[in-house]
Amino acid sequence: MTSLTCKVVRTGDPYVGQQGFTYLAGLTGGTAGSRGISMTVVLLPHGARAKTHLHKEIETAVYILEGETEMYFGPRLEELMLARAGEYGYIPPDMPHLVINRSGAPCRALVAHTAADDQEGIVLLPELDALV
Repeated sequence: MTSLTCKVVRTGDPYVGQQGFTYLAGLTGGTAGSRGISMTVVLLPHGARAKTHLHKEIETAVYILEGETEMYFGPRLEELMLARAGEYGYIPPDMPHLVINRSGAPCRALVAHTAADDQEGIVLLPELDALV
């Protein structure tokens, strides 16, 4: 059995997540041995649009490092949250959401999940994509 220890994790290569956004590999179970948390950086150029999804039984916390983004959420994406640089956002488990950057500038955000892998528990909801 591997024992856990403190470690520094360097930013890894970019990859495209199931939601359609580009992430920089970060702290995960695979890179740090974490069991209940992951943290990555997401890059949202102007015009970026996620696929509507939820994180099954997983909480999400976001800190906007640069720029701004809008997020539609709720059972029919009927609610809107706008987050700007220096602000935090919270998404409870099982909450359908769709993130879009229509700000005219890039957005960069730090994203944490209560799962060892940031792609764990994602459920795509294509039936909601056309609502926004």
